[in-house]
Amino acid sequence: MLGPAYNHTMETPASFILVGIPGLQSSHLWLAISLSTTYIIALLGNTLIVTAIWMNSTLREPMYCFLCVLAAVDMVMASSVVPKMVNIFCSGDSSISFNACFTQMFFVHLATAVETGLLLAMAFDRYVAICQPLHYKRILTPQVMLGMSVTISIRAIIAITPLSWMVSHLPFCGSNVVLHSYCEHLALARLACADPMPSSLYSLIGSSIMVGSDVAFIAASYVLILRAVFGLSSKNAQLKALSTCGSHVGVMALYYLPGMASIYVAWLGQDVVPLHTRVLLADLYLIIPATLNPIIYGMRTKQLLEGIWSYLKHFLFDHSNLGS
Repeated sequence: MLGPAYNHTMETPASFILVGIPGLQSSHLWLAISLSTTYIIALLGNTLIVTAIWMNSTLREPMYCFLCVLAAVDMVMASSVVPKMVNIFCSGDSSISFNACFTQMFFVHLATAVETGLLLAMAFDRYVAICQPLHYKRILTPQVMLGMSVTISIRAIIAITPLSWMVSHLPFCGSNVVLHSYCEHLALARLACADPMPSSLYSLIGSSIMVGSDVAFIAASYVLILRAVFGLSSKNAQLKALSTCGSHVGVMALYYLPGMASIYVAWLGQDVVPLHTRVLLADLYLIIPATLNPIIYGMRTKQLLEGIWSYLKHFLFDHSNLGS
């Protein structure tokens, strides 16, 4: 029984105050400049990838379709938090309405849940391409890809909706100052005038199960991939396969390592890791992968790099010819 302490309609604050990065207020201007630069790079890089894949008919393989969706999710995740964070760091406008705060929280966590599913789908794509090359087009049909995408989205919604509901329905009858630079669910739950443990446990256990199972399947697929690669007779074929897989592994490391570190440090490292370090780690986790993913894929995937250059030359030179 929740009891009267959960009278949500009576206890809801009009807004929350985001403090930015506690203890680093003197560095907020430099953080805003760095964050704005990184965000612009992330938007440009991911927009280039989405546009190049969309415009180039040769980039219609499942790998590039999944990469296109990943780039779009990266932009959603970064755009959910960075503009408000830069506003806090630059102008000190740290107020965010109750509904906007929980909307931000929902989209941040939804994007991270979708991204881990996409990384699993991309690992499966590489497994089929390298271990079952003759059946690649028969296995990864457009219908199968659509089904995978829908499943990934539904799984993310089912996982995140209860968390958002639990935290948003906690009673907030005390301080409305969030010791974070965005509406992170643990920082919000700790402001509640009720035990935040149920939502916190749900978040920890749910993310551990989801990410743990995805990582296990990804690791299994890459074990099979490596066995198949080193069984190839051609050294060039081995290097090409390893280069393609290397970009995937790099992106996965960028996503999973800081992501899990952020979760467990926030949960278990309260008395060990300074608050500003925990907040900074959570912030970087949302923007760094979105910034580096396009660079890793663009530099290490020859066909995609050629597609990007082809689009840029078409865009720049055709527009300049029209202008003259």
